[in-house]
Amino acid sequence: MSDKTFNRANRSIKVSDQHVNNELMTFGGHLDILRKMLFRVLIVVIVLAATIFCFKTETFNIILAPRNSDFITFRIIEDITRHLGVAFHFDDYDVPLISTELSAQFMTHITVSCLLAALLASPYIVLELFRFISPALYDSEKRYSYLVAGVIYALFLLGLLMSYFVLFPISFQFLATYQVDKDIVNTITLDSYISTFTTLTFMMGVVFQLPVFTFVLGKMGLITAQMLKKYRQYALVVIMIIAAIITPPDLFTLVLVTIPIYGLYELSIVVLKKWGRAPDAEADSSENGDEGPGIEPDDFAR
Repeated sequence: MSDKTFNRANRSIKVSDQHVNNELMTFGGHLDILRKMLFRVLIVVIVLAATIFCFKTETFNIILAPRNSDFITFRIIEDITRHLGVAFHFDDYDVPLISTELSAQFMTHITVSCLLAALLASPYIVLELFRFISPALYDSEKRYSYLVAGVIYALFLLGLLMSYFVLFPISFQFLATYQVDKDIVNTITLDSYISTFTTLTFMMGVVFQLPVFTFVLGKMGLITAQMLKKYRQYALVVIMIIAAIITPPDLFTLVLVTIPIYGLYELSIVVLKKWGRAPDAEADSSENGDEGPGIEPDDFAR
């Protein structure tokens, strides 16, 4: 009897060691898959960056277009005000860009090419990440992840477009032509232009993730649609303050930036109504003495 027990224990130890080795091999396999995924992403980004680098004129025509006084946004605003019977016209201006370092233009060319390549490759990067984590997800979670990833990407692109067509050109028009004295001439460096452009663009892409942030907080039970409705007026004031900080000090630009951000706030309320938790129902049940299923001691045994 003791020999049988010893043999069983020996076999169980061997099985346990084999299980641990399989787990270690599985972990190593995951690392190998991750390495290959990162390599594919890097190759795609490098190819796109090299392609963008070759189209220097076309790329910087797009990047530098918002600094011109005849930018499409200014023309559209003037057309709208003209149809409304308001005589409004943006002043013509010409702000030259300069480069103060020997390698500044070349390094800026490389930086812009890499940033645009990462932006263009972002759908592929998201796809590769999803393929990496999808084996650990249920079918319902996969469909859910597709939806969330698509919404995040779409909102980020809307934020980029908002910055490119509205926020940055109007900000540049104001800041580049602002003078404390007529004898002081503004000479904007290329680095300053690109830095401000990328910062505002990325910032608006993040700001437009507001519905996603509220969705996550709602799923965690930290906020509800009723809470956002209750503080709607205060939220509008906060949004206007933020818009006033990131925009030139004029009412027109303030309204242009406030409207879409506040629209995202209202969209967040709709999202929480449909997909958020219902903590009020849980609170009502607890007040009525219904504590729910609870956790029994036997549950730990199971």
